[in-house]
Amino acid sequence: MDRERTRRAVLGALLAGGVAGAAGTPIRRYLDRFAPFSGDLWDTAGDDLPETVESPYGAATLRYDDHGVPHVSADDERALYFAVGYVQGADRLFQMDLQRRQMRGELSAVVGDATLDSDRFHVAMDFAGAAEATWNRLEGSETGDLVEAYTEGVNRHVDGGRPLPAEYDLLGFEPEPWNPADAMLAEKQIGWTLTGSFRTLRRETVRAAGIEGLYPSRLDHDAAILGHEAGDGAASAARRTTVPSGTDDQRATHPDLEGWLSGFESPPGVGSNSWVVSGEHTASGAPLLANDPHLSLMAPPVWYEMGLDGPETTVRGVTFPGVPFVVIGENAGGAWGFTNAGADVIDFYEYETRDGQYRYGDEWRDFETEDRTIEVADGDDRTVTVRKTVHGPVLSAEADGDDLRTEVGVAWTGLGATRTTEAVRDLNRSDGMEEALAALERFDLPTQNCVYADRAGNTHYRVVGKVPIRRTDGEQVPGDRVFDGSAKEGEWTGYTPYGETDWEGEGFVPFAEMPHADQPGYLGTANQRVVDDADYPYYFAEAYGDPYRGLRLWDRLDRRITGDEPVDPAFMRTLQRDTYDARAAQFVPVMQEAASAVDGDAASLLADLDGWDYRMDRDSRAALVFARFLDHYRDVVFRPRLGDALGDRRDVTEYYGGDWVLLGLDPDSAWFPDGRNAAIAEALARTATELDEQGWATYGDYNTTAIDHPFDRSWLNYPRYPTDGSAASLNNFRHEESVGSSWRMICSMDESAATSEGAFPGGNDGSVFSDHYHDQLRAWADGEYKPIPLGTNGEIAVRFEEGER
Repeated sequence: MDRERTRRAVLGALLAGGVAGAAGTPIRRYLDRFAPFSGDLWDTAGDDLPETVESPYGAATLRYDDHGVPHVSADDERALYFAVGYVQGADRLFQMDLQRRQMRGELSAVVGDATLDSDRFHVAMDFAGAAEATWNRLEGSETGDLVEAYTEGVNRHVDGGRPLPAEYDLLGFEPEPWNPADAMLAEKQIGWTLTGSFRTLRRETVRAAGIEGLYPSRLDHDAAILGHEAGDGAASAARRTTVPSGTDDQRATHPDLEGWLSGFESPPGVGSNSWVVSGEHTASGAPLLANDPHLSLMAPPVWYEMGLDGPETTVRGVTFPGVPFVVIGENAGGAWGFTNAGADVIDFYEYETRDGQYRYGDEWRDFETEDRTIEVADGDDRTVTVRKTVHGPVLSAEADGDDLRTEVGVAWTGLGATRTTEAVRDLNRSDGMEEALAALERFDLPTQNCVYADRAGNTHYRVVGKVPIRRTDGEQVPGDRVFDGSAKEGEWTGYTPYGETDWEGEGFVPFAEMPHADQPGYLGTANQRVVDDADYPYYFAEAYGDPYRGLRLWDRLDRRITGDEPVDPAFMRTLQRDTYDARAAQFVPVMQEAASAVDGDAASLLADLDGWDYRMDRDSRAALVFARFLDHYRDVVFRPRLGDALGDRRDVTEYYGGDWVLLGLDPDSAWFPDGRNAAIAEALARTATELDEQGWATYGDYNTTAIDHPFDRSWLNYPRYPTDGSAASLNNFRHEESVGSSWRMICSMDESAATSEGAFPGGNDGSVFSDHYHDQLRAWADGEYKPIPLGTNGEIAVRFEEGER
């Protein structure tokens, strides 16, 4: 295989089956045939930006601070966003381009046939069509004009004669021109990453195999975001009752279809923390707000940090590469943060079909079909027939299903013409809570818990994003099963995939009735249950995340608020860095009760747990033992029974239940054919063997910042540093999935206080030759913060001057 084909095949293997926005699955066979400092690649090193750049919109300045964060200022909003497009193109062009190709289903054109599965999925979902519909809705508006200016700025950098990023040389292709719909596509990408889930199909498959309780719709705990009273959280940890979901009519999905789809949904561990405390409880008398979204940790990072100063905008925070506006941040009016709300915004449908048609009510309709070509580098192009119904795209597997499900129609809020770009732009320029809420009312995708605080002393919490109201025969129904599309079950009134949906109509929960709290004294979110279903008139979510972080967050907030010390930024930092793992507190005593069944080296591991404070700290031996035990215990418990029930054609790890379910299983349940103590003993034995083979002594030996570039080359990957935290601690880090706190932010609304603070897991510049490629990683791993001031910062790097298009 020649050099070009090897490059393409390797990237293809990395990205095939990847989730939009994720770094891909690293492999370790890139060999040494691509020397980092040879040929054209050397031309990308040390490439400085020009001192001046022509802009059709007038003057602007670009400064970089000591951390490589751009600060852009201009006297005209379009000039401001032209410069933003230019600097994002300078710092993150390859990342933006790769994500665009993935969402459009165009990876194989530069990679080869290894990414055909990925391209086939993204073409079938037609995310690009949804992005075009969104742009058509936005074009001609004030926000649309700024998006166009941003797009021109990206293209000015691409066309400016500067060397392209090193990755283009390694792959041997050049970027296509940027267009406004590409910014909308970035919105669809993060929306899908946070809300795209095929859990309904997995749950029906498992229940059809006779296994109940693995995917409960609700976990009985009192860590809910709304309805909390001081003291409730800590007391609820002992209750484990679950409520089953769905109907008795379950049908398994074919392994070929389910296995294909499972590679393109939300990655495991995606979540976030946020909390807001009013001035009533703070040392300064002004509100404090904190946010740390837990997303894929990538090289370069999923976020791009920037500060903007224009005639209508003074804002600082982070955005996604390819998005012009700050998504999470602070402006002169206030600060805001987001966490995933867990709302159900996707449904699945089956149809009665005949001769290329599907039945819809009393009529037979033709599928809307279109043949699309997937270009394949060094191979034959492929033709994919995209099929759509009134609900959306149809995803299928070419397999003999017998009584297994081989295709489903999909409805997803992101397939409509959404208004989130406009909402985020208006949030950036909002001056106080009233304007912020007016902006958030147009935030359609994804569904998020938003916490807000402003300098007038206001605090607010609200779930934003559109949640569909499903109806069958006019009656509301939950969305936790596959609907009969031919019988018009589970309809969303006013929903038009790839067109203008009536977001304010009766098909969606009204903004005023979304879960919210006005002027809360304090409130925290950690992907736990939002509200008690009995208190809410609409079906909201199929399931929520495990409550461990939520319980810990409420416990610490309660104790601080009811204690003698007011809340201050130092306390907020300790919360974000809190490493207490409630799973360990729950289960280590159970492990120790099984001591009589444990012998040999495994018994010494139990001794390592004596007196442990359940903190997942890098220098802890006990944290290492528990972390590795839990992974092995999950496999010991779930794999045998799922393997027997589902057969060897499925990857049973995709069907494992959550840790709240796992650790709360009755010791006499069918999951323990030889008893729970025997399962604990087996998992401890495996742990002892692994620790001996790997030579790990403390948690930090295992729990390192394994954050890699998609190409997985040592000179492109980030350094490895030991760090703290786990999947269930507020200081959130998942070593195996490389998921964790992708941005930490603490904002004070005290006008006289020191500036807000942040922490960034890597570097803001995507060029490996930059001093800012990973310069912030060590501080992030060590739990350190940097100031994130509003306004311009740093010396001028580029001046934008009046010029022609």
